[in-house]
Amino acid sequence: MTVAVRFAPSPTGLLHVGNARVAIVNWLFAKHHGGYFILRIDDTDAERSRGEYVDAIREDLRWLGLEWDRRVHQSQRLERYAEAAERLRAAERLYPCYETPEELEAKRKRQLGRGLPPVYDRAALRLTAADRRKLEAEGRRPHWRFLLDHEDVRWEDAVRGTCHYHGSHLSDPVLIRGDGTPLYTLPSVVDDIELKISHVIRGEDHVTNTAAQIQLFRALGAEPPVFAHLPLLTDAGGQGLSKRLGSLSLRDLRAQGIEPLALDSLLAKLGTSDAIDVRTSLDQLVDEFDLGKLGRATPKFDPAELEHLNARLLHALPFDEAAPRLAALGIEGEDAPRFWEAVRGNLGRLAEAADWWRVCATPMRPVIEDAGFLAEAAALLPPEPWDEGTWAVWTGAVKAATGRKGKDLFHPLRLALTAREHGPELKLLLPLIGRRRASARLTGATA
Repeated sequence: MTVAVRFAPSPTGLLHVGNARVAIVNWLFAKHHGGYFILRIDDTDAERSRGEYVDAIREDLRWLGLEWDRRVHQSQRLERYAEAAERLRAAERLYPCYETPEELEAKRKRQLGRGLPPVYDRAALRLTAADRRKLEAEGRRPHWRFLLDHEDVRWEDAVRGTCHYHGSHLSDPVLIRGDGTPLYTLPSVVDDIELKISHVIRGEDHVTNTAAQIQLFRALGAEPPVFAHLPLLTDAGGQGLSKRLGSLSLRDLRAQGIEPLALDSLLAKLGTSDAIDVRTSLDQLVDEFDLGKLGRATPKFDPAELEHLNARLLHALPFDEAAPRLAALGIEGEDAPRFWEAVRGNLGRLAEAADWWRVCATPMRPVIEDAGFLAEAAALLPPEPWDEGTWAVWTGAVKAATGRKGKDLFHPLRLALTAREHGPELKLLLPLIGRRRASARLTGATA
């Protein structure tokens, strides 16, 4: 069997980390098995779908490194859904209903009030042709429901194990709106058939839909794919994520300087039996991927964990890979490789490197804590050239001359040289700052 999966976002908002997790799991599964990853834009809802969100989906997936093998838009396949609907009508599996949303809500409330499940009562099946003509003459336009067989539907879910629902416990799903446009279920099944999707990997909020969709697959003459329903990702407080609310959107994370591989590494391992650790390539994640490692417990997305992975990724990033991005920040030249080795271990975001470059290479107003001590230290600066050993030689001489040690020795020097309380090792920064600039800063000059 050729593996083919699809990621099917609706362009009604920005992707958040919960959407991204589903996309990453699908992509890794496809690539691990040498299969295909299809991007399906579910844009049949013309009122809510937006072109800018389609663009954002593509940008976000490419930022994560998730290229697709094929892209389809449901809005361009409406004829295929209409043809499938006609086949279902001919087979008497699609029937017209005329209740308004208000009437349906009233029915649900009555059923709940009697302690019954709010399942559609199939009243529309009892309408005669004359009844339908009368309703249509009143201006009512029918929506169309799929007639479920009242039988047990079972499937072996690749995450949840054996699942089953009885058709009599489910409402016949609406496939066509009153305005003639298809709802999610029909286009999704038609596309899965025609795109030869082998595995549907999605959130567990679709589990109940699956029983009806399995019947719809078979009504259209196809065997259903393998289903895998992932527990829904929540935030650290256990709250669900939502495109509508903009929860942890990928666009925001990108703007905040999060490395895509840090997010890939986290989302690929959340909810699995693997330890969460940074990976330096998507190929590593592909090699390690196993759908069987995904459990049923609710995974929580903790931004602090992402921050930790982001920093670790930068700390391990070689200069050759960082160089083009550093150049975009104005960090280039013969000192750039030494500079990167000096500062990368202290970075949480790549953009922070620009601040340390300014400390090393541009004029800066020092912070003077003890002018007399610093002037004495400036007089003891050794001649250039400087290397990593210069710091120890110089501070040894200052210690001997002043009797200072520990924080009393090092803190005033750091503040004067960098105007920062903390940062990379000064033995690495001092050669980059240079003797002229160091001497000026120690004596209170902007340099």
